[in-house]
Amino acid sequence: MELINKQLEKLIYENVKNIFNIDSDIEIQSSNKKGFGDFATNFAMVNSKTLGKNPREIAQTFIDNFSENDIIEKLEIAGPGFINIFLKSKFINSEFKKIGKEDYDFSFLDNGKKTIIDYSSPNIAKRMHIGHLRSTIIGDSIKRIMKFTGFEILADNHIGDWGTQFGKLIVGYDRWLDQKNYEEDPIEELERIYVKFSEESKNDPELESIAREELRKLQSGDERNNRLWHEFIDISLKEYDKIYKRLNITFDLYNGESFYNDMMPDILDILVSRKIAVEDQDALVVFFDEDTKLHPCIVQKKDGSFLYSTSDLATIKYRREVLHIDKAIYITDERQQDHFRQVFKIAEILGDGFDYEKVHVWFGIMRFKDGIFSTRLGNIIKLNDLLDEAKKEVRKTIEIKNPGIPDDEKEKISEIVGIGAIKYFDLSQNRTSPVIFEWEKVLSFEGNTGPYLQYTYARIMSVFRKLNGENIGYNEESEIILESDIERDLSLMLLNFPNIVVKAGETYRPNLIADYLFETAKTFSTFYNQKHIANETDLALRNSRITLASKTAHVLKAGLDLLGIKTVDRM
Repeated sequence: MELINKQLEKLIYENVKNIFNIDSDIEIQSSNKKGFGDFATNFAMVNSKTLGKNPREIAQTFIDNFSENDIIEKLEIAGPGFINIFLKSKFINSEFKKIGKEDYDFSFLDNGKKTIIDYSSPNIAKRMHIGHLRSTIIGDSIKRIMKFTGFEILADNHIGDWGTQFGKLIVGYDRWLDQKNYEEDPIEELERIYVKFSEESKNDPELESIAREELRKLQSGDERNNRLWHEFIDISLKEYDKIYKRLNITFDLYNGESFYNDMMPDILDILVSRKIAVEDQDALVVFFDEDTKLHPCIVQKKDGSFLYSTSDLATIKYRREVLHIDKAIYITDERQQDHFRQVFKIAEILGDGFDYEKVHVWFGIMRFKDGIFSTRLGNIIKLNDLLDEAKKEVRKTIEIKNPGIPDDEKEKISEIVGIGAIKYFDLSQNRTSPVIFEWEKVLSFEGNTGPYLQYTYARIMSVFRKLNGENIGYNEESEIILESDIERDLSLMLLNFPNIVVKAGETYRPNLIADYLFETAKTFSTFYNQKHIANETDLALRNSRITLASKTAHVLKAGLDLLGIKTVDRM
């Protein structure tokens, strides 16, 4: 199914070529204003200088000489020289029928690149909390959007399974472990002893030295420390998989920091041999030209240990040489912007094997009003607790509004709608804006929320239950009758879905899809309130409106799926 704006681009281009004998890039935009057409182009203004004429004069010449066709009903000039485009109802009908029947044609995108998306990345031996939420669900949504538009995607969970925390955990394990608690809830006990280490080390600085020694032993292959390290990882991954299953999130790879450990000496050899990294105060450092405005990047500390920069360079090399990746997308919070600028610049300097397309998609930090989340400070809300709380609140609402639903179905609906509320709360916000966590906003089920969209879908399903229950015949693939503005508005809005998905993918902003779905749901609600559907006595009108309802449900379901949100048939 070719996107309407692409069909318009071709048609406008052909007419521009015939009328003015020039090649011009054509930009088509959806119209958001009543009476200003269905689409618009600024062709006349963009080419005013080239053609040496006033934009409105160019626009008028274009309109006067525009060829007869099956797509455009009429063209009008607006403002300084915009050309508003009104589509033929017959064309809208023919395209509308394709929704849900034909795949969208995204061949115009540069989607032939094998792409890896790096997201979530929790640190081992800590339970996932709401500080992990943004990377996890933004990354998953971007993965879904890019797959939808034809990209070959690998999802990589670059877990934090190496580093200083393991020395601290081993010290805590030896000194403060409660064996009974460890057997009953191992991840909670590991987290407790980690926090305990932070508290105790404030009064006993020697603990830090002991932890560094335990880490050194681990890195040197000590059998006991290596066994504990593997044990901590296995415990953590089992816990994370429970969360990912609830969130309906999957990964293709779990290549954590330790996976690249043996590759990092080779990275240093390359950097040193090519004089990219030099010794400075007993450390190895990469210095950048002044015009980059980048701070020096340490790739090896004076004690011989590696840093995230070294690990990320090894990751970049491995992904290119072994996985044959053409593009890598990293989903992290805003605090890592300078780090990735440094790493990407070093990769650019290194060239072949390192210098392929890399994008850092950063997001604003989620925090409480009085500060950021911190496992060390104990200032966190566990992600599992958050999901449980949302589920509980949805269950309360169902008990009030629809108590007749069987208990097992209530349980399923509560889980789906509760998790949908949390995901939508996050994904509907501007990715780069900070997010203040407030329970009442997360669990709100009115207005621009996930539950409102899920309810709109369920409302449409109730229409079909009524039709089937009353044995009312209908045809979901009938001609749509655009007898009113609301029916035309809804039709065009549904046809615009793939354009919104493309924009969301190009800008890595799932909130564009959330905004679109909310506007679509509001438009459908207006249509639902103004027009009879199941009760319409005119058969042609009834079938038309049923078709509109059916296609709306299809688009809402598809759009919510791109946000990682499931639908339910009743609420």
